[in-house]
Amino acid sequence: MRRSMEHTKLQCLCLLIFSLLVLNGKTVLGVNQTSNENLGMVDLTILESAVSKGAVCLDGSPPAFYYDKGHGEGANNWIIYFRGGEWCYNVIDCLNRTKTEKGSSKLAPKQRSFYGILSNNKTLNPDFYNWNRVMVIYCDGASFTGDVEIVDPVTNLHFRGARIFHALIEHFLAKGMKDAKNAILAGGSAGGLPALLHCDRFRALLPNSARVKCLADGSYFLHKKNMKEIPFMDIVNEGLITLHHSAKMLPSSCISKMRPSLCLFPQYFQQEIQTPFFIVNSMFDTFQINKTFLGYYEDLNNNTCSATLVKTLQDFKQEFLSALPKQSDCSSSRGMFIDSCLIHSQILSGVGWNGFTVHNKTIAEAFSDWYFDRSSVQLIDTPDLPLNCYKFPSITSFCT
Repeated sequence: MRRSMEHTKLQCLCLLIFSLLVLNGKTVLGVNQTSNENLGMVDLTILESAVSKGAVCLDGSPPAFYYDKGHGEGANNWIIYFRGGEWCYNVIDCLNRTKTEKGSSKLAPKQRSFYGILSNNKTLNPDFYNWNRVMVIYCDGASFTGDVEIVDPVTNLHFRGARIFHALIEHFLAKGMKDAKNAILAGGSAGGLPALLHCDRFRALLPNSARVKCLADGSYFLHKKNMKEIPFMDIVNEGLITLHHSAKMLPSSCISKMRPSLCLFPQYFQQEIQTPFFIVNSMFDTFQINKTFLGYYEDLNNNTCSATLVKTLQDFKQEFLSALPKQSDCSSSRGMFIDSCLIHSQILSGVGWNGFTVHNKTIAEAFSDWYFDRSSVQLIDTPDLPLNCYKFPSITSFCT
C-alpha cells in the first residue's frame, strides 16, 4: 500500500507539472501550445435570433456559444458541451450573476481555448478532434431548466434556461446537426446536469440512424438521505425550483413520486433515461465535499486528516457509490468512470482527459471505448480515501 501511495504521489506531481506547462504555453507532447490552432482558440457567437423566442440569459441578453466546425471524417459528427457554474436560487444571487458571464452573454470572453474532449489536437484527442465541437456559455443559473414567462420589471431578471436549450439545439440542427452520424450531449458540473435531464429530448431530435449518447462530468450530485450537516443542496434545489419554475422540465415519472427538488438529483431519475449516458465523477468530488461538510475541505487543504474526517469521507464514498446505477443493471447503455481524485469536473482539462486513470485507462480511452461500442465500461476506483492528504498548490486540481 505504501508503494502504491508513493507511486500515486509521483504520478500526481507529474500531472501537476504537466498542467503548469500547459498553462504557461510550453510545448507538451510535441505540441506547440502557443499557436491559436493548437490552443484551439474559438470565437464567441451570439445567437441574436433566440431573443424573439424569449430564449435569453438572466439579464435578457441573447445566449451564446463557441463553435469549431468539423472537418474530414468528423464533418457530420457533433459534440454539444454545456459549461457549468453552480446555480442561482434567490433574486440577489441571480442579480449578482448578471454582472458576470454566468448571467450575461455580453460579458463572455470573445475567444476561448478548447482542451480535453473539445481539443482540436489529433494526438491528444484522436476520436473527437475533427468533430463539430460546441461550448455553450452558462448564463441562466438553473442548468437550462427554467421557464418563467413574466419578467419582473424591478429586477429585469429572465428565467429562460429551457428556452435557451431548445433555441440552441434548433440552431445546430439547422446548421447541419440534423444529418449527424454521431452526436454527444455533454456538460460539466451544473452544465452536466442538463446533459442528463435533456438527454432523451436531444436524442428525439436527431436521426434514428445516428449514434447519440450523453456525457455528464462532475454532475452526479448526491442527495444524502440522512443529512446531519447543513442541507445545502436541498436548500439550493428548492430555491431553484421555486424561482425558475424548473419542475416542468424534470422527468414526469420522478415528480409524480417525490418533491420536484429531489428530481434534480440523478439518483432519482437516472433509471428513466432511455438514451445511453456516461458518468465521469470523483467519489470525493470537491464541490460536494465543500458544500456538504463545512470546513472539511479546508482541513484537507491544511493537511489535517482527523479520524472524523477520514470516517466522513469513507461514509460519503459508500453513499455515493450506492447511488450510482447498480453494477448488476449496467449494460452498455450505462457507462462510468469514477475516480478517487480530489477534483471537480475533468473532461475539459487536458490533464484530466488524458492523465487521470482508473484500472490503467484514461477518461479519454474509457469514454471512447464506450461511445463507439468497443466495450462496456464501468470503471470504479478502489481507494477508501483520497490516498493521502498531501497539499498541492491551489491553482491545480490534485489527486491524492
